[in-house]
Amino acid sequence: MSSSVTGDPTPPRSDDGRLLWSRSEELTGFEALMWRVEADPRMRSTVVLVETLDREPDWDRLVAATDWASRVVPRFRERIVTPFLGAGTPHWALDPDFDLHYHLRHLALPDGAGMPGLFTLAEQIAMTPLDSSRPLWEATLVGGLPDGGAALLFKLSHVLSDGMGLAQLLAGLHSRSREPMTDKPQPPPPEAEPGGLSREVVRQVRSDLGLVGGAARGLLGVAATLVRPDHAVRDAAAYLVSAARVLSPPPAPPLPVLADRSPSWRFRTLDVPFARLRAAGKSVGGSVNDAYVAGLLGAFRRYSERRGEPLPPDRLMPVTLPVSIRREEHEPGGNHFAPARLSAPVGIVDPAARVVDVRRRMKVALGEPALESVEIVSAWLARLPGALVANFGGGATKSNDLQASNIPGLREDAFLAGAQILRSYPFAPLPGCAAMIAMVTHGDTCCVAANLDAASFTDLAGFEQDLADGFAEVLALAGT
Repeated sequence: MSSSVTGDPTPPRSDDGRLLWSRSEELTGFEALMWRVEADPRMRSTVVLVETLDREPDWDRLVAATDWASRVVPRFRERIVTPFLGAGTPHWALDPDFDLHYHLRHLALPDGAGMPGLFTLAEQIAMTPLDSSRPLWEATLVGGLPDGGAALLFKLSHVLSDGMGLAQLLAGLHSRSREPMTDKPQPPPPEAEPGGLSREVVRQVRSDLGLVGGAARGLLGVAATLVRPDHAVRDAAAYLVSAARVLSPPPAPPLPVLADRSPSWRFRTLDVPFARLRAAGKSVGGSVNDAYVAGLLGAFRRYSERRGEPLPPDRLMPVTLPVSIRREEHEPGGNHFAPARLSAPVGIVDPAARVVDVRRRMKVALGEPALESVEIVSAWLARLPGALVANFGGGATKSNDLQASNIPGLREDAFLAGAQILRSYPFAPLPGCAAMIAMVTHGDTCCVAANLDAASFTDLAGFEQDLADGFAEVLALAGT
């Protein structure tokens, strides 16, 4: 995981000016699994990105910019189709009834609602299901913020992309100037290819062969070790043990104070200076990500203690962090990550020791030989009936107290239809765990976005303060 984009994250363009982002018709096994697991409403993979703006954009200009984006990125005009009465593999296809009027909305907050009103609205939008018969995104321009400000609420399904892919997308779509760009490529709307039963059969066979091929490549990798018979048994056994660790929940028990679950989401935010967070991690040999996770653990320790459950120094809690497994052959966009499961040191009071311990445990998690086995297993699980998939998925995630993500962001100024983007808060889905907390680096600020289960966190104001205090103790490591 990375806290900032290195190099230019903008995806390349095709000859017709379209971004080469998420062009494949096929869902990966992991994407199909996320899609199927939504048979359980509590497992919906809705993401809401809240971008706050210094002014309200001109509406007509925003409409034109969104139409342009849907031509430059055809995925915005595609929906998921399941052929053969639900028996085939889901795939992307152009929506013949695509209607921008449906996907782009405009409203104003009541007088005095302010930022709390904005995030209440974002919660309600996030908890409202996307229409699965249409492209899986909506965008809402919200006016009426203090000092003439506004916000864009960009809602999408996680099936479209992971955090790294979303960062690539925004780098390719957001402008670097307030003034309109007159030299942008203007590709025509994408056109659907001829369909028919024969094409669906070919697609399904290709998908099945790809699934078998992925498993075969894994077996060939194991077979290749037979050239060193003295190593083969040892390596195969180590891989199987690693796969068991990767695919199993962390052994740490959940915190009792967070035991309850509900379908209700609540959003809270925190701004953290990037330079100080990086310096804090570096001061004890850690990274930005190590400092970030240590700050979160400090908040959970404080919250548990304040709610009457003080934690011993050796107390661990179950945490999952997505780790990018993107390879050079992967196109920009889509989902290419695996869950790194940690028994995280929530009971350590000393922030320096906590960062060091997080660093050690992350190295172990990232060094698992079978980390990418999740992709293979997901492809097979996605073939099961939706109810079984949802039951498995829920069982694998509800034991987590925290899922945490650190997403790269744009370090330079970015604009949306003439309005400057001031902050970018990525509220990721809450798949049965107590908290999903994501951070994106926007300019010089780390925007922390906490999606909290309303039943798990009965004192939201208290946790908001705990979050600020947890990061403050880590930032203190950076000195003055």
